[in-house]
Amino acid sequence: MNSSKNPSANQRGPHPKGSKALAKEQVLREELALIEGQSEGLLKALHILTREGRLNQDAKRKLKQVNHLVQLMSAPMMKLHEELGGEKALSVVDHGAGKSYLGFILYDRFQKESHAQDDLALEVYGLEMRAELVERSRQTAQEWGFKGMHFLHIDTQDAKDTALLPAQVDVVTALHACDTASDDAIEFALAKRARLVFIVPCCQAEFASALRQTKALSLSQSPLAELWRHPLHTRELGSQLTNVMRCLYLQSQGYQVSVTELVGWEHSLKNELIVAKLTSQKSRTAARRLKQLMGEFGLSALGPKRFPVLDWSESTGSPESDEMEPEHGLQES
Repeated sequence: MNSSKNPSANQRGPHPKGSKALAKEQVLREELALIEGQSEGLLKALHILTREGRLNQDAKRKLKQVNHLVQLMSAPMMKLHEELGGEKALSVVDHGAGKSYLGFILYDRFQKESHAQDDLALEVYGLEMRAELVERSRQTAQEWGFKGMHFLHIDTQDAKDTALLPAQVDVVTALHACDTASDDAIEFALAKRARLVFIVPCCQAEFASALRQTKALSLSQSPLAELWRHPLHTRELGSQLTNVMRCLYLQSQGYQVSVTELVGWEHSLKNELIVAKLTSQKSRTAARRLKQLMGEFGLSALGPKRFPVLDWSESTGSPESDEMEPEHGLQES
């Protein structure tokens, strides 16, 4: 075929650089965008970057999640810092810290020593059950001179009772804290009256297990049980209900709650971010609706264990009431 009579034939030739070279350039641009404004040496110390300064696929996925969470936390934390007078270092407690990627990147970003206009001093406390990760994080913080970073080898269930943490906490985080660790973080936030809460829940199968155990009885009593007839739906509904209840629980204790995606679903299936800000009022309506939902799905037996601050001896009353209970003793120190 004469290529002069077929214009598209002239357009199908190889790109001067080649497709592989173009793909490599694209990957490099993505990696540079992810680490922009961060300490490359710190990312290497955390083993996020390789010695050559590259990101593997797993590290890229994790860094994208951490970066986006830090970005979403920045504005509320800056506003809180201003509301508190701008003098006091914000205290941040990270539950299920793991390798403390979130803690280190957050601290590095907000260090006052950088003299950047949008920086503030932090006191970051990472809570982790694995002793080797705690020790490694302590060594990294010491090597980098991060005096405001502290790491505790402690079960998240015991965190609210330890004297090693401040009596008043400003920010509580939990990024993919497994099983009920997200619930432990919420209980800790309530006990410490944390002003901001950022929770990205991970796997929590407690509700799904309870739904599974009562499935046959529920199917004989209510068409609502069709929502969890199949195992896949049981698991997904259990996860959805868990997070809905967590939001209502926080609202019932005086928090304004919003829910959003953390990153694209292609990066993580555990992608729900719960953001809560302490206000001056508790919601009786939220507490009532939580109890009603627990009863509707046959989960009331889990109520006192999972949401212990609520009074489970009370009647749920009318669902139409929208009363708000003033929060007493809220400190603005």
